[in-house]
Amino acid sequence: MPGLRSGELAEAAGVNPQTLRYYERRGLLAEPARSPGGHRLYPPEALTLLQVIKAAQRLGFTLDEVAELVDLGTHRHGRRPDTSLQKRAAAKLVEIETKIADLQAIAASLRTALDAGCEDLTTCATTDCCPISLAGFDHGDKR
Repeated sequence: MPGLRSGELAEAAGVNPQTLRYYERRGLLAEPARSPGGHRLYPPEALTLLQVIKAAQRLGFTLDEVAELVDLGTHRHGRRPDTSLQKRAAAKLVEIETKIADLQAIAASLRTALDAGCEDLTTCATTDCCPISLAGFDHGDKR
């Protein structure tokens, strides 16, 4: 019975062997066959699946989203158009672009604070010339 043992698959995919079992519990990776000695033997296509999972994570998809995408790929018949990879990738792109815009605004505020020579946020925030806008912050925000 050909197959990759847990350590071989994990090494080839660049993941920890415990990641394989975690993905099995999450339903991302099918439980493998066992050798007569009880060793887990994964089919060669498990490596491709792990590479797809890691690539999707690098693109910003959460593990839950990856699970849905993998499930969509294995159940192509009867697929609804609103669950397609195209639709999900477009939505993820909007989410990522929004985060980038937010991070660029934060970076600009920090550059302004550095340029202004702010040494104490509390003191700076109470002056009219504070470059860091406190407008729009909810007093109940605990972040």
